[in-house]
Amino acid sequence: MRSLYGKFLSFTTGIMLTSAVVAFLVVNTYYHQQLKGQNDAKNMNIALTMAEYIETEEPADLAGYFSTQATSGYKLFVVNDSRQATLYGAPFRLENLRPASVDKVLNGQLYHGMRDLKTETFMTGFFSDELANTVGVPFTYNGETYALFMRPDIKLLFTEVHYLLGGMVVVMAIVSLLSMLIVAKKLIEPITKLTAAAKKVGEEKFTGSLDITRRDEIGQLAQSFQRMTEKLSENDRMRKEFISDVSHDFQSPLLNIKGYANLLMDSGLPEQERQNYAKVIQSETERLSLLTKQLLLLTSLDQLESPLKPIKFRLDEQLKEVIRKQRWLLEEKEMSLVMELDEVAVTGDPAFLEKVWENLLSNALKYTEVGGEIDIRLTEGKDEVKVAIQDNGAGIAEQHLSRLFDRFYRVDHSRTQQVEGTGLGLSIVHQVVKLHGGLVQIDSKEGVGTTFTIILPKL
Repeated sequence: MRSLYGKFLSFTTGIMLTSAVVAFLVVNTYYHQQLKGQNDAKNMNIALTMAEYIETEEPADLAGYFSTQATSGYKLFVVNDSRQATLYGAPFRLENLRPASVDKVLNGQLYHGMRDLKTETFMTGFFSDELANTVGVPFTYNGETYALFMRPDIKLLFTEVHYLLGGMVVVMAIVSLLSMLIVAKKLIEPITKLTAAAKKVGEEKFTGSLDITRRDEIGQLAQSFQRMTEKLSENDRMRKEFISDVSHDFQSPLLNIKGYANLLMDSGLPEQERQNYAKVIQSETERLSLLTKQLLLLTSLDQLESPLKPIKFRLDEQLKEVIRKQRWLLEEKEMSLVMELDEVAVTGDPAFLEKVWENLLSNALKYTEVGGEIDIRLTEGKDEVKVAIQDNGAGIAEQHLSRLFDRFYRVDHSRTQQVEGTGLGLSIVHQVVKLHGGLVQIDSKEGVGTTFTIILPKL
């Protein structure tokens, strides 16, 4: 598999080469369509000027005149009536001038070889060093007719400026390529770090932080990846704690059931003790059953698709029914109950919302001493309804409030064991209310009491 750096290098080199080819083709096309005719006309004027000078001034040394012109940057090919040709200046790369073209000029016509040169795809005509790529004019000297074919000597026309410009282009290309390589290295370096970090995450190693401080899209990706890693680390910690808590919560009642079951196998056990052991086994079995039901409920709440089946129903009637089921425990603990319930209809899943009220009322009953008081209020607002369940029980210390909705979290383990809690009730409350788009508020003070307020949208 090719690395991203190698691909970037290949793409950069390919783009530079493609750009050079495209630029050459564009310039070549522009020359053939626009500049070729102008170049032919310009050189034709120069050749006509030379011919006019010869015919007017009749220089004594014609060969010397042509040599002088050749040294000033021209290639000259002179043919007389006898078809004898003389070359002045550097030789042509290709002497491909047709005899018919020579005859044409000797007969007094002009030769536009630069203009009429066949279009070439990969060679700009201006640089084509061919005898056919010239302009031809006739002139008369000492009563003899001559044909003069001329073109600029490209090598002599190149000056220091052209070499400087050419060198500058080469240096720019090299510097651009090296700069792109450095930039590519800088761009790919954080991606390499992200790849290494992703491999660690794949191996469930969530520790460490990314040393990427960029503010561009890669920096944003690194920040998002860091937040994802932190979230995965937290989820991994919670998962391990969850497994540990579930194992512990299942192990304790199972050990008790096993221990008391062994005691019950003693044939000489008194009847009273047998009944007490049987009650412990029954209590632990009910605790396991409750724990299993709550775990199944949380699993259904954690599904990606909402498990809710919302309908419109009377919330005040549901609260009255939940209270009626717990009436026996209120009487047993000689507790008073105050209710103020508005007649409110909401849209939600009544089965899941019933679990919310059962858990909150159950907690209030558990943690309120004999003779205590519970206050339940249902009020209707413009866009929401509020259910407040208040008790004057033991209350909760402030340092525990932020973790009350964590699964298996218990404020007081000894007290929880006494009342046989599972540590899942408030997690269920929070999850159900969240799925309904609502909010759970807690107001508690140790030794004074606790108030849970559930805010639900009316929908």
